[in-house]
This record gives sequence, C-alpha cells and structure tokens, in this order.
Amino acid sequence: MSLPDLALPFVKKLPAEAAHTATIRGLKLGVGLPNISPSTWNTPIVLPKSGLKLANPIGLAAGFDKNAEVYRPMARFGFGFIECGTVTPRPQPGNPKPRVFRLNEDQGVINRLGFNNHGLDYFVRRLKRSPIPTACPVGANVGANKLSEDFIADYEMGIAAVYPLCSYLTINISSPNTPGLRGLQGKDALEELLSRCGTAAQRAASDTGNEKPIFLKLAPDLSDSELRDIIDTVRQSGTWLSGLIVSNTTLDRPDSLRSDNRTEDGGLSGAPLMEKSTRVLKSIAIELDGQFDLIGCGGVSSGADAYAKIRAGAHAVQLYSALIYHGAGLVAAINADLAARLRADGFNSVAEAVGADLPSRA
Repeated sequence: MSLPDLALPFVKKLPAEAAHTATIRGLKLGVGLPNISPSTWNTPIVLPKSGLKLANPIGLAAGFDKNAEVYRPMARFGFGFIECGTVTPRPQPGNPKPRVFRLNEDQGVINRLGFNNHGLDYFVRRLKRSPIPTACPVGANVGANKLSEDFIADYEMGIAAVYPLCSYLTINISSPNTPGLRGLQGKDALEELLSRCGTAAQRAASDTGNEKPIFLKLAPDLSDSELRDIIDTVRQSGTWLSGLIVSNTTLDRPDSLRSDNRTEDGGLSGAPLMEKSTRVLKSIAIELDGQFDLIGCGGVSSGADAYAKIRAGAHAVQLYSALIYHGAGLVAAINADLAARLRADGFNSVAEAVGADLPSRA
C-alpha cells in the first residue's frame, strides 16, 4: 500500500477542501508513491473516432488536478489517462468557502467550487515544466471565467494555449457552479460555440501540425429534447470534435440521500450520480450509434461500475469522487476487476464490450 493510501484515514478527518489541498501537497513531494504500470491489458485501447491510445480505460476526471501540478505523480497509480483542469484564462478564487461537502453515508460529494484555479499562464507553465508520461495521456479541460463578457472567447483562448502541450482537450460547458455556463448547451449557443471553437482548434492544429482529440463535457440534467438538440448540433459540427464526456455533476438530489449535507447547493458527484449519468450516457450512445467517442464519467467506484458504463456505450471511463473514500489504490483494483468481468462474459477486449447493453447489440 502506498503512503498516500496509508494516510487516507487521517486525511479524511480534515474538512473536504483542506483534505484535497493536503493531498496535492503530498503528491508534489512525491514521497512513498507506488509505480503501478498502466499496461494491465494485452493491447492498448484505441478510441475509434479520435485514435487516442490508452494503456487501460480508467481515467482521472477533471477537478482533482486543477492546475496541472500532479499529473505525473498520479500517473504512478495506474491510470490509463488523466485530465487536468478546469482551467480558465484568468486566475479566479472560486466561490466562498465552505464549498465542498462529503456525503459520507452516500459515498457522494457536493461541490460549488466555481472553477477555482491559477489561470492559463500558470497551467501552461506547469505543462511545459513536466513532460507528459509516455504511457499516460494527459488532457486539458478548459472553461470560462465567471465574470467574462464572452464565455466562448474564453474557450477559444484556452484551446489556443493548451493545444500544443496536452494529449487531448475537453471543452467544459456543464459545470453548475458558474452562472450561465450551462446555457451554452442550448441549441443556438452550442452552434456558435462549436463553430468558433472548431475554428480555433483547426487553427491550432495547423500551427502545430498535429491534430488533437477534443471532447465536449455535458451535464446529466438535460431533458430529452435538449439531448436531441445537442446530438443534432454535434453531428453537424464537422470532423474536429472527437467525442463527448458524459457527465458532469448533477443538481438533482435523489430521495435516497441520507447525509445531512444533501441540502447543500452545488453539483452532486460520487455514487449517487452513477445511475443517472449512465442512463444519459446510454441514451446518447443509442442516438450517436458509434459516430463519436464516449467517455463515461459519474459515480464510478468499482469494476462493476466501469463495466456498466462500457456496456452502456463508453469507450473509456473517468472517476474522481471515489478516490475520496477508497484512495488511489482503487484504480488498480478496478482494472483487475474489470478485466475479470470481461473474461467471464467472453469478451477479449474492452472494445468488444462497448455498447453491449444497447438495443443495436441485443
């Protein structure tokens, strides 16, 4: 067991955000880290639309390493890929504290952080300083400043700045903690966003001579009609968009929640999000029918959860909140359990199981 996992019981006694800050500081020191190979699968996993190559399908979601400070230490826990951010053009402190709340009885978290980060300049310096691990692609999740007069311009700026330095990019228009941001998922706003960001991405690809995968991160709190509009708009966006990450946190509060913190404002993540995010993922996978890469995010805390996302249409999955309760040793355990489940069902690879629960595979 690594030192960070041994320290988990003590870290969990700290307030939630203080625990995260202490964890980041400890990882930057690099003491007692494991060195788990991400190559737990016989062959690399290749996402079909983007061509992104992963040693395994388990990724670290955005929100943990907001400022691109610890992706190299985190890669040593066996992740197949890591996503840093969300980063905004200008530094911003985020919303007033306290703003992160554990729901211990529910294995969940509510946060209203509000894209707190050190800004693009710092983020870019960090990426330049620490080369991306060869076996672990590192993505950059870009967002917009709370007080920006033009959210889309912030995304254009983020794309231009991080494009040459990361393995892939994610356009995050789904955080519930920046007022107005989720409005970019509306049809007209999304058309403008994808048009302008597509131009920025194509310009960056031309400048670098290297085309990067780009994903769009969606909220789970979308009506059927909103989902249809998004799917239609994404289909018309052109070839520059690689796929979707489904999903961000939810504003819903399931009746099953038991923690006293369930009434806090913000986005709910962790185990209570698993069912809803997977249901939305499956709906999108049915409609897109393999046209885009899908990354399943929300509520993953076991091999069974990862397998459910994959069978619902995900080509890879991400987690974050589960680390708060189970530690980073969870990654290797999920990979081992997922491999066993695939073998038990007669699948020779992750790719063979993608969408196994969709009507087209029935």
